[in-house]
Amino acid sequence: MPDIRVTGEPVDRQEEVLTPAALEFVADLHARFGARRKELLARRRERRAEIARTGRLDFLPETAEVRRAEWRVAPAPADLTDRRVEITGPTDRKMAINALNSGARVWLADLEDANTPHWRNVSGGQVNLADAVRRTLSYRSPEGKRYELGDHPYPTIVMRPRGWHLDERHLLVDGEPVAGAFVDFGLYFHHNAAELLARGSGPYFYLPKTESHLEARLWNDVFVHAQQALGIPVGTVRATVLIETITAAFEMDEILYELRDHASGLNAGRWDYLFSIIKNFRDAGPAFVLPDRGAVTMTAPMMRAYTELLVSTGHRRGAFAMGGMAAFIPSRRDPEVNERALTKVREDKEREARDGFDGSWVAHPDLVPVCREVFDRVLGDRPNQVDRLRDDVRVAASDLLNVRATPGRATEQGLRDNVSVALRYLDAWLRGSGAVGINNLMEDAATAEISRSQIWQWLHNGVVLDTGAPVTADLVRRILDETGGDRVDGGSFTEARDLFERVALADDFADFLTVPAYELID
Repeated sequence: MPDIRVTGEPVDRQEEVLTPAALEFVADLHARFGARRKELLARRRERRAEIARTGRLDFLPETAEVRRAEWRVAPAPADLTDRRVEITGPTDRKMAINALNSGARVWLADLEDANTPHWRNVSGGQVNLADAVRRTLSYRSPEGKRYELGDHPYPTIVMRPRGWHLDERHLLVDGEPVAGAFVDFGLYFHHNAAELLARGSGPYFYLPKTESHLEARLWNDVFVHAQQALGIPVGTVRATVLIETITAAFEMDEILYELRDHASGLNAGRWDYLFSIIKNFRDAGPAFVLPDRGAVTMTAPMMRAYTELLVSTGHRRGAFAMGGMAAFIPSRRDPEVNERALTKVREDKEREARDGFDGSWVAHPDLVPVCREVFDRVLGDRPNQVDRLRDDVRVAASDLLNVRATPGRATEQGLRDNVSVALRYLDAWLRGSGAVGINNLMEDAATAEISRSQIWQWLHNGVVLDTGAPVTADLVRRILDETGGDRVDGGSFTEARDLFERVALADDFADFLTVPAYELID
């Protein structure tokens, strides 16, 4: 028997999810698949080095037959056929209840970018998910306000575990931290797979940060083993893969093929995708330097290539194509702000629906009707538009990498926005909040990643702003001083600033800011 130790501080009701059987199940996943996970992480580093050496990325010649062949993923279960509006958010009790009461078709229960790996969130989130599955979730705020589930149909739950790169140091097997992905998936699957089936649903997942079809193959093997180990019919699991890395964009067919018995769809992210371009091509010079992140819309040539390829690939294989996040938080005080923002949200969702997406994400319950209305007009009585194959789409490697054609430029305001958002988000992250409202937008770790990586890219490429000033470490530190002077949040600001400088100004590029950030929390 392995030595299994939980080192995190006790959390209310955690004994309900950290049962001996559940911990042994997680330990078994670690023993069977932990070494492969480490090999794949090493392969990421090797591939990044190859991209740095050649400055090139292309579709894989060794998997060309998979791309040419005719095959389709398994049919979707009944409660995943209509995904026209999905609401995302962390698994704390209040936000979970709001999501389940939102009227969305799917709740993306997020243990990844909208969460922080404080142990109270990891184990407490599993308690909340178990209650959500069983429809017993309730919450009373410190002010005495009670939140309960309403008497109406609830969204289908799709849980997002952490990516392969993150450890969970509060759960050790034979003295070694278990992958956060194994902890999140293992506890949720162990406690809820059979219950979900009994309720007419199933264990459904969003898979983040995937970088290759070999990583998808590992997930598929985990799914097969988990189902066999717990007596769940193989093929019950359904996974939607976030295509939020540039390398995964070149392997969409292959990723679906590896998961074909368990695949449900592909999702088009934005900030993580841009972050991945910077990360992989950070040595490639000015051709890969992005303008202000706010200027890089989904209509930029490289983003159009990416999203159209995603729709055409998914639909050809019978998989759903899910659109990106509408992060706007409606203002209770400024109707003009709402009107302008909702117009942009509606236009974005209309573009997605026209392009063939089957649904899209929102971050706030007030946006559910907006997204639903748009997709209702396009879908009508149909649950999706997977039958729209987009045979007109032709995307070459050069189209996906055409960063130079992106309109816009680097501005001082863009630099200030990046500093402000990253700093304020990191401050909140270190205090335990992974979904943070900043300037009427719901920000998560992906926003902080693109913000700090863009600063790093501008700094190391000698970018000159619209003011004529070059981006230097001294300029960034001056803006940091000014940003910190009018902050309203406190508690972790000094640590947040130190962390920001480590991931934005250092000579070496940190692959993920959440890795050094994790070292700073209990």
